[in-house]
Amino acid sequence: MRSLPLPLALTARLTPVVVLACAGWAMSSGPLTEKQDTAAKDTQKTQSEKTSGPSSTAVSKTYAAAPAPCTSVAAKTVTALVPGAKTAGKEIPSTDTDLRRTCSWNALKGYDYRWLDVSFEITESDDAARTSYKARTGEKSGGGAVPGLGDEAYSVVNLTTEDKQQTREGVVIARVSNALVVVNFNGSDFETKKAPSTDEINKGAIKAAKEVVAALSNGEKS
Repeated sequence: MRSLPLPLALTARLTPVVVLACAGWAMSSGPLTEKQDTAAKDTQKTQSEKTSGPSSTAVSKTYAAAPAPCTSVAAKTVTALVPGAKTAGKEIPSTDTDLRRTCSWNALKGYDYRWLDVSFEITESDDAARTSYKARTGEKSGGGAVPGLGDEAYSVVNLTTEDKQQTREGVVIARVSNALVVVNFNGSDFETKKAPSTDEINKGAIKAAKEVVAALSNGEKS
């Protein structure tokens, strides 16, 4: 039997090895490449989700900041409720004016003293405002709901006596979406040492609260 030339002999011997090696590479690399592609796509998807984030988690707020409180009550209302007071009012310093702003009016006319203050408080959401509203109204028993004022509102009047001097205070708390409106109105007569009637104080506080809620609703929303 004639021997094949050396190059052909090497080729004949190496051919099966090459075929097997190619087959082995195809068997091992094909599925692995698919797995690698799938893993890469999953990684890209995860990174994309982390970057974009779920949009449904954003909380929409009707009111982003508290409006100016001293212009929320009409000048004629201030004159009627707090005789002798400067209608411009005085804004109370706040650590965060976006979240809370308060204006105050007070005056002594003759022997009659009156005090009125109104506050805007902005919370993160309607649910947060509801929780705060429930907690505040729960602390002030003996009052009742005020129909037609904001989303919900509560009014209460209390009488206190110190050194035989009476003071009657009315508080109205109203919620409008994620905002709270709080009105305090009180009065005393230093001559008779008596306090104004419950009806006068309650009606005065509710009147002021209606104007403050209207100012909030008519103001800039987020």
